[in-house]
Amino acid sequence: MKLEERTLERSTVFKGKILEIQVDRVELPNGHTSTREVARHPGGVAILPLDEEGNVTLVRQFRYPFAKVILEVPAGKLDGPEDHRLAAERELSEETGLEAGEYTYMGAILASPGFCDERLHMYLARNLSQKQSHPDEDEFLNVVKMPFDQLVELVMKGEVEDAKTVAATLKVKLLLNR
Repeated sequence: MKLEERTLERSTVFKGKILEIQVDRVELPNGHTSTREVARHPGGVAILPLDEEGNVTLVRQFRYPFAKVILEVPAGKLDGPEDHRLAAERELSEETGLEAGEYTYMGAILASPGFCDERLHMYLARNLSQKQSHPDEDEFLNVVKMPFDQLVELVMKGEVEDAKTVAATLKVKLLLNR
């Protein structure tokens, strides 16, 4: 069965600092037409820093759409066509002050493919050294250190809901068990 849809018309209804919103008219596989609303995003990175003692460094930050503080792995958006490995190094340093001697690429996830084209590249960062953090001027966060196993438990209990943190945590857990 054919599943692909064909774009017939596209209009950009909003262009902001982070997102561009498009409304497309598409032809469905059965020949009918429909509308698709798409949030265009430059993509991002998520980094799970794991030290030699088995601790992870996370951040707590207020997330406006949910009106609450969320526990997350350090992460950030790509700046244009930026290489995602370099973005991972930049974001880890900015948010936590950590520098890693080793990065393991763990693939990418599509956070909400039903309406958004954001692709998040995930890294495990090891051989860590502490420097000074330097978050963006509009970025307010608290750095949190905890045992990796505690993070796994929080994920499994559903107390960590952030998709990139859940995915990175479970991928690292599987990597460590190999």
